[in-house]
Amino acid sequence: MNDFNLWFITGIEHIADLQGYDHILFLLALCGVYEIKQWKNVLVLITAFTIGHSITLALSVTNAFSINSAIIEFLIPITIILTASYNLYTNYKNKQNNPTINYGAAVFFGFIHGMGFSYLLKSLLGKTESILSPLFAFNVGLEAGQIIIVASILIISLFLTSVLKINPKLKNNFISLAVLIIASIMAFERLPALTN
Repeated sequence: MNDFNLWFITGIEHIADLQGYDHILFLLALCGVYEIKQWKNVLVLITAFTIGHSITLALSVTNAFSINSAIIEFLIPITIILTASYNLYTNYKNKQNNPTINYGAAVFFGFIHGMGFSYLLKSLLGKTESILSPLFAFNVGLEAGQIIIVASILIISLFLTSVLKINPKLKNNFISLAVLIIASIMAFERLPALTN
């Protein structure tokens, strides 16, 4: 297996890791309120998130800046809480999610998630001389993994609304509330690390 494939697979495995499910939870909050017919909007949203995390992943791995990992690990569930809360707010007000807010938040939250990815990638890279190729392959793997996860979310959403005939608004509220509760627990569990 060549180096590109190795880093590509590592990127997919990282995003799809059920033990580090915070990124999957964020994707569920970000995309779970969309329907499959809105796949183009979702693809742009995921790409915005990828742009954000790719920038900070590159900057962090090259040691351009560094932030305490405990702060990042706490901020990741905060991004999930904010996304789920926004979904609940717009659903309650019977508004469509504002694309400008969605894309801006996806890029900004991608910055935070990228820093979370960087700690794993730094440890895997070790003293590798050239990081450009592994970094690129890892990012492509992350994007591929995200697309697989989001496609699964949209297919399940289609099944819920078309086959089980669940009201889309009720489905969106349930997903957002469930994600909000899980992310709040996650943030609370990570609070002690901030005080050490």
